[in-house]
Amino acid sequence: MRTPFIAGNWKMFKTVHEAVVYAKEFRSMVKDVAGVEIVVAPTCLAVHAVAEALRNSNVAVAAQDLHWEREGAFTGAVSAPMIKEAGAEFVIIGHSERRRLFGETDEAVNRKLLAALAANLGPIVCVGETLEERDAEQTLAVLDRQLKLGLEGLTADQVADLVIAYEPVWAIGTGKVATAAQAQDAHAHIRGRVRQWFGGTAAERCHIVYGGSVKPDNIGELIQEPDVDGALVGGASLDVKGFSEIVLKSQGTARPGRS
Repeated sequence: MRTPFIAGNWKMFKTVHEAVVYAKEFRSMVKDVAGVEIVVAPTCLAVHAVAEALRNSNVAVAAQDLHWEREGAFTGAVSAPMIKEAGAEFVIIGHSERRRLFGETDEAVNRKLLAALAANLGPIVCVGETLEERDAEQTLAVLDRQLKLGLEGLTADQVADLVIAYEPVWAIGTGKVATAAQAQDAHAHIRGRVRQWFGGTAAERCHIVYGGSVKPDNIGELIQEPDVDGALVGGASLDVKGFSEIVLKSQGTARPGRS
């Protein structure tokens, strides 16, 4: 069974104090939730404090980015071992905002992914097309390129443990959302490529989650699709009540083949 995976990406919001207040309230609201893997991703400054606030709870912590080197003259960067020591169990890699605003390439995504795995961090690897690419009917080609280059050098066992987040760039922070059918089509294509390149076990075990204006009122329809294993939630995760609703509505959606 693939357990539903719900992660909240707080982006550049919440001071350390605000993040800790949220974490304490949130852990109380979801403490009885079973059968959902729950993750929050604060800014790097708040990772340690939030991890402490969530210690011994059913909520894990992710960092929002990392550098591929362990250490060095990279002003402003943080490495996988630093993130791990701070208390993170996961890390988001290749978010569309990192690609679009900071020039992150598929090759950089690959280097970061390998660094995360070496540090025993669980990667949440993001892929997705722009509106222009979708309008030009290039969605599947874009996904193929991002997956092929981003996952280069990984073993089937490593891919099996990945979380791959499909996030159509045109739906992030816009209020637009892919229909459940559009999401399913993209997720099925991604799983098909994983099966082709890494085998059936990897394809059945890896989580493929949807990201793009996920809210309490659309998570139910999205997560019922057979290849949608959860969500990477942006703006809606900033509200503790709304995010807890998304988590609660994801219960009971594990199906055969989800692990």
